[in-house]
Amino acid sequence: MLRALLLALALLATPVLAAEPRILSWEEMIPEGAPPPPPPIAFHDLSRLADALAAEGAPAATQQSPAAPVVEALHGQRVRIPGYVVPLDMDEAGRVREFLLVPYYGACIHVPPPPSNQIVHVHTATPLQLDELWQPFWIAGELRVEASSSELAEAGYRMQAEHIRPYELPHG
Repeated sequence: MLRALLLALALLATPVLAAEPRILSWEEMIPEGAPPPPPPIAFHDLSRLADALAAEGAPAATQQSPAAPVVEALHGQRVRIPGYVVPLDMDEAGRVREFLLVPYYGACIHVPPPPSNQIVHVHTATPLQLDELWQPFWIAGELRVEASSSELAEAGYRMQAEHIRPYELPHG
């Protein structure tokens, strides 16, 4: 009897475990009634890209809202979110195990960091080969509502990445 009950529970749980993570938008990470993030500062002048990349070693710009409110209901949800990688730990070969995921290119490096509720501090067991900083990625995993601090910015969320893929528009 116990075996049959455990088998039934396992069969019921299988679709939940196998379900795709839900696609999360950056807007959903801002609580209702909280101020929206300021628009990103455009980085259009590619002729100055070398200057901007050289500025990576300069002191970080002041973060816009380092203690922005978060959406507590997101804690523990399996999500997939698109964004740009800001490396916190990169080896000589360009592999990254720890990074900040941000909604637009250049955040935390070339312009002031976005509010903390627009930054996810990500760890990955499988290093991400990062050849181009302007390459967006889909990051999937369990989102945790936990503040974290780095040299570059305060983050309102954390994630242990389960999957990292180059960005493509979702199907369907």
